Amino acid sequence: MKYRKELFKTKDPFDTKYSNMRFFRAAKENFAFQYKNCAEYRKIADSFVSPDDIKSYEDIDKIPCLPTLVFKNHKLFSTKKYKMPITATSSGTKGKYSEVGFDTGGLWCGLKMVLKISKLRQLFSLRPCRYIIFGYKPHKGNRTAVTKTAFGATFFAPAISRTYALKFSDGKYTADLEGIINAVVKYGKSKIPLRFMGFPSYTYFFLKTMDERGIYLKLNKHSKIMLGGGWKQFYTEQVDKSTLYALAKKVLGISDENIVEFFGAVEHPILYCDCKNHHFHVPAYSRVIIRDVDTLEPLGYGKTGLVNLITPMIKATPILSVMTDDLGVLHDGKECGCGLSSPYLEIIGRVGLSDIKTCAAGAADILSEVKL
Repeated sequence: MKYRKELFKTKDPFDTKYSNMRFFRAAKENFAFQYKNCAEYRKIADSFVSPDDIKSYEDIDKIPCLPTLVFKNHKLFSTKKYKMPITATSSGTKGKYSEVGFDTGGLWCGLKMVLKISKLRQLFSLRPCRYIIFGYKPHKGNRTAVTKTAFGATFFAPAISRTYALKFSDGKYTADLEGIINAVVKYGKSKIPLRFMGFPSYTYFFLKTMDERGIYLKLNKHSKIMLGGGWKQFYTEQVDKSTLYALAKKVLGISDENIVEFFGAVEHPILYCDCKNHHFHVPAYSRVIIRDVDTLEPLGYGKTGLVNLITPMIKATPILSVMTDDLGVLHDGKECGCGLSSPYLEIIGRVGLSDIKTCAAGAADILSEVKL
């Protein structure tokens, strides 16, 4: 994967203009590898295009994009499992989940990406902190990407402790949100920063409950809130970012410059980290195509459609180009005003398919049993 290495060496992680040729070469290289080594993927591709047909950067949108549902119903791999140091799954329900294998080269590329992107949002710190995680506490039977990601985020700064909202006991997860509130009140009295990590919906419900109970704290100024995973099935209760950020300031004393949001998927393991204006700029290591919901033709800036995510980061699984169940809009990066020129992605919502289950579905079932 010569060209993949070149792409992930790109110094500016948001240089999507001058990295076009590198991206094209890496994408074609990955397409050829998947085509050769995954028979199922080759059968799909043969109905549309072959690697030889991808001749320029403008041809990237012709690479077959597989719906994420394909990976929930079929296990597709392009290398032997013993060559995959790590495999991760979506949470899944009813026995359906995506399983993605990560090759060693892809993991190194991912590490370089995380270091470069996270540095821009000043997520790394040598200052110890306590983590409050609105998610699953890891255990050996949990291979979900959302759990691995949340745990991985606790290495941005040294962890004194990790407190989880969802704990595993007697073969199942149970919610302990009262324990979370008690822990935050207890830890909030010290000078040690707190870092919150989890779904924005659960973070909002926590903040709202604290507000309703009249519990207000002034946390250390280095405290942060890191949000990831979207609102999922709680979309009817979704509030705009300004409302959420104002509540965080009121309840915890955390201002919006210390609130960071992430976007990603197990089928597309690229780190999308919002800028200072809280927009998801597309990093150099991926490309985003918005497609018409009826024709699947690529759309221009400002138009709503299905979100097609492309990255040549992984070779062990044919996730080069995937079609998500998200509806989104791509904007010209110059409209943001943060200084980053790469386009930014706005997630509008999800398509209304009843059989699509999100990575938060399992957690929502557990949390719905808890009344605060």
